[in-house]
Amino acid sequence: MEFKGRVADLDLLTRQLGVVTGGAGATRGQAVIMTGRRRVGKSRLVQEFCDRSGVPYFVFQATRGRNAVAERADFSAALAQSPLPGAELVAGLHGADWNQALRSLAVAVPDDAPSVAVIDEVPWLVEQDREFEGALQTVWDRHLSAKPVLLILVGSDMSVMEALQSYGRPFFGRAAKMTVRPLHLADVQAMTSLGAADAVDALLITGGFPEIVQSWRPGMGRADFLREAVANPLSPLLVAGELSLLGEFPSGSHSRAVLEAVGSGERTFSTIAAQAGGAGALPSGTLSPLLHTLQTKRILATDLPLSTKADTKNKRYRIADPYLRFWLAFLQRGIPLIERGRGDLALERIERSWTTWRGRAVEPVIRESLLRLLPDDRWPHTEAVGGWWNRQNNPEIDLIGADREPVAGAVHFIGSIKWLESQLFGRREYDALARDMLAVPGAEPDTPLVAVSRCGVEDDLPLAAHWGPEDLVRAWQ
Repeated sequence: MEFKGRVADLDLLTRQLGVVTGGAGATRGQAVIMTGRRRVGKSRLVQEFCDRSGVPYFVFQATRGRNAVAERADFSAALAQSPLPGAELVAGLHGADWNQALRSLAVAVPDDAPSVAVIDEVPWLVEQDREFEGALQTVWDRHLSAKPVLLILVGSDMSVMEALQSYGRPFFGRAAKMTVRPLHLADVQAMTSLGAADAVDALLITGGFPEIVQSWRPGMGRADFLREAVANPLSPLLVAGELSLLGEFPSGSHSRAVLEAVGSGERTFSTIAAQAGGAGALPSGTLSPLLHTLQTKRILATDLPLSTKADTKNKRYRIADPYLRFWLAFLQRGIPLIERGRGDLALERIERSWTTWRGRAVEPVIRESLLRLLPDDRWPHTEAVGGWWNRQNNPEIDLIGADREPVAGAVHFIGSIKWLESQLFGRREYDALARDMLAVPGAEPDTPLVAVSRCGVEDDLPLAAHWGPEDLVRAWQ
């Protein structure tokens, strides 16, 4: 299948290889720690990069739960069969430990020409053998870093991958960090051939996960895509969510229950505790570390009210990526229906709640897009975009532009989002925004008002600025 998107990621890797080729680094060899959510396309990306690089390469993918001895044997076998110039020198060798196995890699890579070495799913190797990290550091320092090789360490467990380069760990300070994110809005539009507004819908449904986006035939509308997906129990839209969750959070676990509570729409600590606890609320001592772990793994995101007044206890939780949010809200409950051939009922459930769900789900996408458009000539100092709410969520302001976060020095603009199929942002929405704005700490009567609308705004509204779907796409181009 043709590889699409990821231009910036490929360029970043190419530049790192250029450092190796040109000898411009502090060491001849360069290392990159690549992380990102499970199924986001890291393995496909590094394979595409290796194929395009024009240099000999070696790729090894670890297996979860494997015996360390068998894993090292596979590593040695893959190395012997690789196109690295020195592969034949290590054929038949079997490392008694990871130090020996990685030294074989150092023998296989050339001394006088650039090469690439990829070790995929590094967290599983760390899990199998506590000596792996120390062996990696030793072989890198003594052998690999002296050769013109680009070493790419890949892993989906973001907390483990970040720990690899934390202070006090063996590989600290030896690698650059690279995070592979889902495809962005402009990539999704290019791959689906949709208009800007419909491309936003496609992003909210697919989350930018490549395997799901590739299943969206160019030009296909949202309703047709969903109808086709729910008619097939094996469609990527249905399968990817369960595979992603099961990889880290088995069904029945407290972590899974917390994710399902947030996915169903609960946003505060107390309501998540009540929903996830079943018969009784989860104790704070249980829920707090679970929420921390889920945030560390980048599964959950948190938002705080953005204003000139600190409000650290008024936190709101949400599922970090749009696809998993969509899957938990609609598809998880619909899978039993789909498996017995009643995808039509699952589709009806989605359609009944789609407009309401989308109105909330699109907010983080809009804020992130505006952050890419700002600062600009009008707001040269705006470097934070968030929302504001009080304990009662009355009022709740969709957009706050400020100089910094989480506590702003100054509020630059206040705005509202209206993301409906056929209704303009009108006088009623403007008057509500003008009425509620003064509740925001730091707002003044002359603070500019702005709007984001799917269908545009009515004429003659005294808005300082307004943005639409095309502007959101442009932010990512």
